[in-house]
Amino acid sequence: MKIIVTGSLGHISKPLTKILTANSHQVVVISSNPERIEAIEEIGATAAIGSLDDVAFLSATFNGADAVYLMIPPNFKEFNSLEYYKRIAENYRKAIQTSGVEQIVFLSSWGAHLDKGTGTILGSHHAELILNQLEAVHKTYIRPVSFYYNLLNYIEMIKNAGIIGSNFKSEDKVAWVHPKDIAQAVSEEILVKPDEIIKIRYVASDEKTATETAHILGKAIDKPNLEWIPFSDAEVKKSLIERGLPEKFAQDLVAINASISSGKMGEEYEKNKPEFGNIKLEDYAAEFAKAYHQQ
Repeated sequence: MKIIVTGSLGHISKPLTKILTANSHQVVVISSNPERIEAIEEIGATAAIGSLDDVAFLSATFNGADAVYLMIPPNFKEFNSLEYYKRIAENYRKAIQTSGVEQIVFLSSWGAHLDKGTGTILGSHHAELILNQLEAVHKTYIRPVSFYYNLLNYIEMIKNAGIIGSNFKSEDKVAWVHPKDIAQAVSEEILVKPDEIIKIRYVASDEKTATETAHILGKAIDKPNLEWIPFSDAEVKKSLIERGLPEKFAQDLVAINASISSGKMGEEYEKNKPEFGNIKLEDYAAEFAKAYHQQ
């Protein structure tokens, strides 16, 4: 198969590319950075260097592909994340339509079923709606839960205050996922065209309460008494702004956690719960500890 992978050599796209090339598929990796060409070629793929804002480039790259993996990379230079998601999704839609690709797998998110109250995840909701306009194209929406590596954002708090916490409660259950488990799920969906035009697949690696999460991470960094401390939405927003985050981004992050705490984020995930992937929180804790001790 000829497969196009967006996302350069990011957290998901790199292990996905390795899986696909190891199985002798022809893989083209899209990147905006020409310095990535050598690294892309080293894992057996071909690099296509260009911008996601260039529809003609996307169309030409997609042409002749059996399947395309689509993701919208974070771009903190884009102040209005919702409009950014809509723009890139629309570019993808046009390129898919022009190139005649018949199968896509799009990296969405849990909470994409909601049309408000999810911060930046609202972009995934609208991206799915835009891609749904490709009526004859087989579409699989991968909806991962919270990424393990988001926990790295708490390292500064742990080192400075000896605690970990945010605006969800200690007893709140959080579903976590490792990018490698997402990559495995994406590869499975790419290699088998679904019978249905629209398929939704949730991906998770583990579930733990906030307290359990704190204890597992604490044990890994020799802080066995590490406790999860719940804060109010206002307290978290104020702290994020004081750390230099623009108010809009701070507000979006607070909304994501509030939606997790309320259960709204995970309501469809609970109804369609997947088998867990291979990498449990205890496994990820070793990665967390390495990053913690390097800072």
